[in-house]
Amino acid sequence: MGTEERAEGFPGEASRSRKIIHIDMDAFYASVEQRDNPELRGKPVAVGGSRERGVVAAASYEARKFGVHSAMPSITAKRKCPDLIFVKPRFDAYKAISLQIREIFAEYTPIIEPLSLDEAYLDVTENLKGVVLATQIAEEIRAKIRAETGLTASAGVSYNKFLAKLASDHRKPDGLFVITPKMGPAFVETLPVRKFHGVGPATARKMSGLGIETGLDLRGQTLEFLQQHFGKVSSYYYWAARGVDERPVRADRMRKSVGAENTFSADLFAYEAARDALREIVDKVWGYCERSGIRGRTVTLKVKFANFRIITRSRTGQIPVRTRSELEQLGDALLEPLFPVVRGIRLLGISMSSLAAEEAEQPEFSLPV
Repeated sequence: MGTEERAEGFPGEASRSRKIIHIDMDAFYASVEQRDNPELRGKPVAVGGSRERGVVAAASYEARKFGVHSAMPSITAKRKCPDLIFVKPRFDAYKAISLQIREIFAEYTPIIEPLSLDEAYLDVTENLKGVVLATQIAEEIRAKIRAETGLTASAGVSYNKFLAKLASDHRKPDGLFVITPKMGPAFVETLPVRKFHGVGPATARKMSGLGIETGLDLRGQTLEFLQQHFGKVSSYYYWAARGVDERPVRADRMRKSVGAENTFSADLFAYEAARDALREIVDKVWGYCERSGIRGRTVTLKVKFANFRIITRSRTGQIPVRTRSELEQLGDALLEPLFPVVRGIRLLGISMSSLAAEEAEQPEFSLPV
């Protein structure tokens, strides 16, 4: 066996016979709004934000043609698309539809790894209906989603998670694409590295500076070279460039963090006003924690100022936050030292990470004096 084959994560033949489906709802939030309000159909719609402030949470395909996308400041989105219609998000509606779609998945397999409300991986290698072809299952799921929700989904089918996600993006919207084991390495060769799942804008720029623009360029690098420049994640890049991904679909996948944020209609300058605004955000975060039974040890405060500068402040305890009051106290403790502020606060957010399921009778989480 050569040096390359001994690299960490070398694939076994079993992984090449797995059948993985990635389902991704098409412009989910915006599509729900267009479904429920006929006046929005065929028009450019942005969910979230407002005409002047905030950010876009989701954009319809009509809006995307103008270059509008999620996480874009509302003012930029409106500049790109003057006819853009802003709609307030209805997360309760999105969650209810997501659960409805999850029930469709569960008819075929218990091995479901949700990534968000609108996308999930399914391992259908051994499925509940005994269907041999994963493509057939993907087609049935897409048809049931359309029939039961009136929405469209795109699906990717392949032998690993990396390629299944690439496949679902390949024919969006309302598409289905299959990447077979024979197709995998060649498909990755021509792909720009910025389209690799796990390669963000900063990493893509760093790779470009090293002369790595495509999957073929990435495959030409040694594992040692990638480790030197990208550290622990280099093994993933090394094998992804060869169409290999050993990660299993995890039905018990837990979120890495839970958080909420709010952009204000007027900038906040006083500590009391910011503290009161933070309480509403804490309510949202703790509401999720109560419903899910999840608690976290690390609390992070996010602040965006009027000049769009963003800072974060974090504190980690030895045990998880146990009550809403403790979360609020920690948030206030991180917020107060920032005052007085020179520039007004445009956005506040609070999140918890280092998550774990709740355990009975935990001791109090005490703030350091």
